[in-house]
Amino acid sequence: MATYKEIQEYVQLNFGYKPKTCWIAHAKEINGLSPMTATNRKDLNKREHPCPKEKQEDIKKAFQHFGMI
Repeated sequence: MATYKEIQEYVQLNFGYKPKTCWIAHAKEINGLSPMTATNRKDLNKREHPCPKEKQEDIKKAFQHFGMI
C-alpha cells in the first residue's frame, strides 16, 4: 500500500498538481479502500474538502500504479 506522500508525488509528476491528503482519503472511500482518519478531522460524517470530480480519475490512476486497486 502506497503512502499518501507517494501518491501525491506520483500525481504531481504525472498530472502536474499535488493533491490534498483529504482528496486522497475521499478517493480511497470512493474506490472501496480504507482511508486513514485524520486526527484533526472535525466531523467523521462530513467531508470539509471532498475530492473534485475532475481529480478523482488521476488519483485512481495512482492507486492502480501502486497496485492498490
